[in-house]
Amino acid sequence: MIRHIVLVKFRPDVTEAEIADIWRELHAITGRVPGLRSIAAGRSESPEKIERGYRHGFVAEFDDWAALQTYQDHPDHKKLGARLVANAIGGLEGILVFDLPTPA
Repeated sequence: MIRHIVLVKFRPDVTEAEIADIWRELHAITGRVPGLRSIAAGRSESPEKIERGYRHGFVAEFDDWAALQTYQDHPDHKKLGARLVANAIGGLEGILVFDLPTPA
């Protein structure tokens, strides 16, 4: 299994309602990509408070690397990715991606 972890530093002018709409768009991808197991998205509630500006993010779980590639190539993902970049501080600089292979 692959955990696709995406952290976002949204621009200060992006409202929580806009972020919630982005997450709705993200969740709509569920069921459209074979091998996409689940998606969880939201705002950090870490008691450690060391997010370093990455206060929002999501985790998508995939069966394998091929499923992650299918997701990355999917037009819905490309549209959502462009929306994330447009709303992040510094564009792509405000987004951190970490892919973690884990036992199924």
